[in-house]
Amino acid sequence: VGQEKFHKSQHWGFCNNVAMLVGENKPGIGGEPLPGQKLKPKYSVFPRGMGSDAPAWVAFDKQVLSFDAYFGEEVPDKNQELYRVRHCKIYFYLEDDTIQVIEPKVKNSGITQGTIVRRHRIPLPPPHEDQFYTIDDFNINIEVILYARRYKIIDCDQFTKDFLRRMGVRLNPPAGRPDDPYTKERQKILDNMKPLRPYERIDTLKQFLEHDGHVLRFFCVWDDPGSMFHDPRELVLHYYLADDTIDIKEIIPINSGRDAVPLFLKRDKLPKYAPTGLYQPGTITSRTVLNVFGKLVGNRSRYILDNRKTGAVHQDFYRDSDLKIGEVINVWGRKITLCDCDEFTKEYYRTKYGIEDFTPVPYKAPSPPKPEKKLPPYTGFGSEEDSLCSCMGLLPKPPQKDLKKFMEKDRSGTESNILRFLAKLVTDSPIDKDRKFVISYFLSDDTISVFEHAQRNTGILGGKFLERGRIKKPGQELFKSEPSEYFTAQSLFVGARVCFHGHNFRLVDADEYTFNYMEKHANEFSVADIGVILKKLKDIVEPRSREIREVFAATDPAHTKVIEYEPFRNLIVSITDGTFSEHEIMTLGRYYSVRDEYEMDRHFLLAVAQEKLKKNSFESFEQLSAVLTYNDREKRGVLPHEICRTVCKSFKLPVADDDLQALLTMFEDDHKQVEYKKFVDGLNWRENQIPAFQKIKAPLKNEDAWNGQPPSLPVKGIKYVTLLDDLFGTEQ
Repeated sequence: VGQEKFHKSQHWGFCNNVAMLVGENKPGIGGEPLPGQKLKPKYSVFPRGMGSDAPAWVAFDKQVLSFDAYFGEEVPDKNQELYRVRHCKIYFYLEDDTIQVIEPKVKNSGITQGTIVRRHRIPLPPPHEDQFYTIDDFNINIEVILYARRYKIIDCDQFTKDFLRRMGVRLNPPAGRPDDPYTKERQKILDNMKPLRPYERIDTLKQFLEHDGHVLRFFCVWDDPGSMFHDPRELVLHYYLADDTIDIKEIIPINSGRDAVPLFLKRDKLPKYAPTGLYQPGTITSRTVLNVFGKLVGNRSRYILDNRKTGAVHQDFYRDSDLKIGEVINVWGRKITLCDCDEFTKEYYRTKYGIEDFTPVPYKAPSPPKPEKKLPPYTGFGSEEDSLCSCMGLLPKPPQKDLKKFMEKDRSGTESNILRFLAKLVTDSPIDKDRKFVISYFLSDDTISVFEHAQRNTGILGGKFLERGRIKKPGQELFKSEPSEYFTAQSLFVGARVCFHGHNFRLVDADEYTFNYMEKHANEFSVADIGVILKKLKDIVEPRSREIREVFAATDPAHTKVIEYEPFRNLIVSITDGTFSEHEIMTLGRYYSVRDEYEMDRHFLLAVAQEKLKKNSFESFEQLSAVLTYNDREKRGVLPHEICRTVCKSFKLPVADDDLQALLTMFEDDHKQVEYKKFVDGLNWRENQIPAFQKIKAPLKNEDAWNGQPPSLPVKGIKYVTLLDDLFGTEQ
């Protein structure tokens, strides 16, 4: 038989004049089938070209047809049952036409259940065993044979019904589901059985599984009338939802004189107080015994239980529904008031009982005012901070520094975080009048240092004038308890007068980094906030708008709409009667300034920037342009100055901040918006390289070597018409 099957499934063929066995699907000459050969169709029942071109494992991924079925099984050598009816599930996987049969497990069945047929393609019964089951072989109320076992399909789920209808299959009506006769008979026997001793079954597993770890917490008070001082005692009540038990813990204040005990009430069910008082031991029992028989048979005693529990005493316990804010509960004779609860408890009562009012009951007496801590006056030894730390504890500790501020404001790359001002002494001495000083304010630790600029033929060496450190403001008492006031960054601005250890200085100028830093952090420096300055100026000059326009027009006889900075300054001083500081006037001038188009040669500055980018191997110009284009949501081709600067900082361009500001300014349009595409093209040293320059026309400013000279880009012309329009509106 085996040889016969082998010859049926294999055929002899020739390849390169060599005889070999070939498969049964290989046709004869010209593609014609051999005698007795059955060729499988190349395509499914649907012609090629219909439906999606996606493969089946993609189109039908995770799509399974589910059929309800059963099969009968003979039970030999058993009188109680002759056959069994076993229910199962048939799953048809659409992605690869595989079939799986699973029998749901039944408790106490005694049969190995689970997977009956593992998932694979199942062949049709003989005589078509060379083919496999497809979707067309399934329907409701039909029988299928899987490996000689007959399954009756009785129903399917809704997804399967919808899918078969879309495939054009006419569904049969669902069939009835027969019961297993032996299982049915066993269920009747179990229903008719009654226990000899009717014990009560109390199942608390569900409650435990649902509420394990869920605890309601109430803050309580017990006004103990028997105590010596009649003081209320604070308690915390925990209600465990898993088993309806309660425990109470007392909050013992510090230095109260009471012993610290673990619990005020150990965890247990708390009975409600009965009107008749406490029950005697043995009154409450779990069962009632009617009679007890002696040792009559087998030397064993017997007893009869009362099924109706006549005379049984039922005791009520506190439940979660009995606990509310403001309620008074009886804890073994002690009246305890519930005053408040935590958020979890509020949410629990809000969800289960719909309670919304959780107004706490005041139970704590107002705490006495905390006495003000008086510090001894400064002794003069060491710093004030160090002396203050010796008053904070028995073991003196060094004063804590603001490490976060130090990390944020410390020098980082081209950001020095140092404000430098040019200052002169306020004195009548002709020798000291011409002395120039550089005052440096370090933002990282609020310290100040003063250096004197060396001048030839003055007889003064110059150099370090004042060691770096914090400087107190003048006019303060030395030996006092309150901390002294020190000079801050807001105390220093152009035009300010400061006194450092008896030396009076007048700040006359600042470097470009200081001006830029104060303008970028205008919320910290009001003298550099253009909005505050304009509002202040508008309040002063608004009643005299026409007169002020005429004064500015008289200063510009050529009608160029631009005046020099010095006449502009004099006009602002006369208009404001000296209420504006020099720094505020300079901020106005810088904001409305007109800089020469090429004060610093454009090609020179671009050449220097390209040289720095080339030395640092910076080539991310496409990424820089893409990020700038992404920030341009309106696709106008321009971006604000600050956004471009932030994006360039994120790419860590190896260009100093002042040079980057100057480069961005060169590519601004009339509305002070940066044309970022031209800016990136100008920096691209790969595609738009500027030839190396031979002569350096103007040295780039190094802020570390600044000696108090005027800025490299000074304010020369002021657009006064724009200023007047911002103050009084556009003139008709």
